[in-house]
Amino acid sequence: MVCKVGKDSFGSDYIENLKQNDVSTEFTYQTQDAATGTASIIVNNEGQNIIIIVAGANLLLNTEDLKKAATTINKAKVMICQLEITPETSLEALTMAHSNGVKTLFNPAPAIADLDPRFYTLSDVFCCNETEAEILTGLAVGSPADAGKAALVLMERGCHVVIVTLGAEGCVMLSQTEPVPKHIPTEKVKPVDTTGAGDSFVGALAFYLAYYPHLSLEEMLKRSNFIAAVSVQAAGTQSSYPYKKDLPLDLF
Repeated sequence: MVCKVGKDSFGSDYIENLKQNDVSTEFTYQTQDAATGTASIIVNNEGQNIIIIVAGANLLLNTEDLKKAATTINKAKVMICQLEITPETSLEALTMAHSNGVKTLFNPAPAIADLDPRFYTLSDVFCCNETEAEILTGLAVGSPADAGKAALVLMERGCHVVIVTLGAEGCVMLSQTEPVPKHIPTEKVKPVDTTGAGDSFVGALAFYLAYYPHLSLEEMLKRSNFIAAVSVQAAGTQSSYPYKKDLPLDLF
């Protein structure tokens, strides 16, 4: 984890939480120049959410911080980047990883319409949800068929693999080697809290890319769909993510 938090109670709690979950905090930087980034989350009776983000110290992570972590980044199996830090920093991280043969997984969240074109060409896997796909392409995405059309536009921008997640409808995949959009459905569950489902999906996908590279992309997505579906059946964001011991053995 390469990130920046404030020198406040939230930041200290985040670092302690990472340590308790065996996540290295070597490159978790604390700064006095901004408060720790926070999110206010409202969840309705159907489990759907509205999130207000105050980025705080996230926006102070910079290329100098990345350089300190360069050796670790360059040895990674998979590098995940997104847009809760500045696009420039995220782009630099993708560039570092890509130039060293590290598989890159980019999640353009929260999406910005004028995304630098290099994000597409530097992403081995470009994974966005339907709202993000709409912002990036200008196409309305309300169905798997719509997602396929948006994915084609993103593919034309230079992505190797495009995945558009659709919540309860699963996801749509498209790749340079399989250029016809394919819908990967997921099982229907009763959601308690959908907050963080996309992060759960992306994290699971990164795990399979790193540790089960022999699996087909379709199989990785089916398993990632399942894990995301498990996460929405519990309250909270990170607290809803299942541990490996709590998941079916056939996922591994």
